[in-house]
Amino acid sequence: MTESRSASQRITDEVTSWDGVESGYGKRGEFGFYVNRHEIGHLHGDHAAHFSFGHEIGTTLKEQGRVVDHPVFPGKPGPAARRIETDEDIRDVIELMRLNYDRVIARYGLRSISATT
Repeated sequence: MTESRSASQRITDEVTSWDGVESGYGKRGEFGFYVNRHEIGHLHGDHAAHFSFGHEIGTTLKEQGRVVDHPVFPGKPGPAARRIETDEDIRDVIELMRLNYDRVIARYGLRSISATT
């Protein structure tokens, strides 16, 4: 990675710039991103991202080699993981978060943050 900002900083800066995205630490130390209280993915430091996709999308992304099985849910089609080692990984993690962001917006619309608190 060539930039001085860490992988998690770069991902967080981009993902939290999208309308309606909130972020914060979860119970297991993961740093999650949420839209309308739906998680679009989370980070484990600078080295891994975890997602939950639907069956079809998760299977397709695994076949493409963009994600692998989530370590807690091996063999399940929806939960997925992505290592973060290179600039390309960072860009793809952002794209995968955007995929889930767009899915949430398409399904639920974008509620204002003040309406959800």
